[in-house]
Amino acid sequence: MGIHSRSESSHTPVAIVGAGPAGLMFSHLLHLQGVESVVIEKQSREEVETTVRAGILEQGTINLLRKTGVGERLDREAEIDEGISISIAGESHRIDFAKYTGKHVAVYPQHEVLIDLIAKRLSDSGEVWFNTEVTSIEDHESDNPKVHYRTADGSESVLSADYVVGADGSNSLTRKLITGEDGRRMKHEYPFAWFGMMVHAPQTAPELIYATHPEGFALISTRSESVQRYYLQCNPNDTPGMWPDERIWEQLHLRADSDSVIVSEGEITDKAVLRFRSAVTDPMQRGRLFIAGDAAHTVPPTGAKGLNLAMADICALAPGLVQAVKSLKARC
Repeated sequence: MGIHSRSESSHTPVAIVGAGPAGLMFSHLLHLQGVESVVIEKQSREEVETTVRAGILEQGTINLLRKTGVGERLDREAEIDEGISISIAGESHRIDFAKYTGKHVAVYPQHEVLIDLIAKRLSDSGEVWFNTEVTSIEDHESDNPKVHYRTADGSESVLSADYVVGADGSNSLTRKLITGEDGRRMKHEYPFAWFGMMVHAPQTAPELIYATHPEGFALISTRSESVQRYYLQCNPNDTPGMWPDERIWEQLHLRADSDSVIVSEGEITDKAVLRFRSAVTDPMQRGRLFIAGDAAHTVPPTGAKGLNLAMADICALAPGLVQAVKSLKARC
């Protein structure tokens, strides 16, 4: 599908900034209720579909994907976890989700969810404009917001909309329009961080292991049968160069090994220090502009909550916006 199929004076009921989980699922939910939208994404489709991020899907997200017709590949390929292990100084304790809650989680990376949502939107003739950067938004407190954008070839144009939804991540342009006057962005930075690494190795364990030790925390998680994601608690001022492979393996084994589990080693292909921040924006609406997902609130990666909170946001927002758009149409 081409990037543009509208003229410079084009109009859409809902303009969505960002083709992440919140933006794409929001567009999909609107479509199911007969409301069309345009999703504007500054990255290419390839970048969106190949950037690997965490992917623990909670039961609510799993149910949403299945209910709305985008859960087929998830059901076929995802690894279903019915519990986690808590390791305390080498002693392991399993918490059985299925037994105590009747629910489970799915290990299904975020980029795979995006692949499914993009394919669905395009198969439904939805408009997703890749390689298109939103440069500014005007008149969002009027009844005719305008989204200014620039395409990959440098040309600029304007898309008018009845409503605009910012789902453009933690470095959000749309959020600044809400916090620029009397809005608030409340933040907290934690005195510790995670040192994360991607490892080509067999699975250490089929379910996540959260390990605590006098030397610090460790998390053992999986991406696939041959790619694992490990984390170690570290100082926020650490750099990847301070963590040679030898130190990584020493600390992982010290903190996470137990009588039943030995951390699986392999080639370390990526290292990064992840600072921990929490933030929430108040309000999350100004006029006809709304924000959702990481644009509205940011949480540390400790509980794999980001994608799931984003999905919860748009499930709350979609019914009201559908009603508002249809009411406008009925009055015209």
